[in-house]
Amino acid sequence: MSDFPDDLKYAATHEWLRLEEDGTVTMGISDHAQELLGDIVFIELPEEGKVVDAKQEISVVESVKAASDIYAPISGEIIAVNEDLADAPETVNTAPYTDGWICRILPSNPAELEELLDADTYAGMCE
Repeated sequence: MSDFPDDLKYAATHEWLRLEEDGTVTMGISDHAQELLGDIVFIELPEEGKVVDAKQEISVVESVKAASDIYAPISGEIIAVNEDLADAPETVNTAPYTDGWICRILPSNPAELEELLDADTYAGMCE
């Protein structure tokens, strides 16, 4: 059974976002997405410093089943990437909402966060 924390926003493409106190946004893929992918074996991390548009492909996650594109749910600058995933991509399977985060984004249009799904709506979409 997938976990859908209430304090996060979700994209229909299965990314989650957490607004941090400093105004940045931490992003990863949802528990539901990692369950569908199966054992993750490689993550192509986004490029730190890159400015991205909402819905732009920024990363690829490879599992034993498939490769899946990861999209930026909001526009902004990628200000940090989770380098630990290079050596331990399976962290996304074991801790998708904590240690398995993929990147941090400085939003250029914070209003885009309001366009994302809340936990209940996302959970309903995943059923």
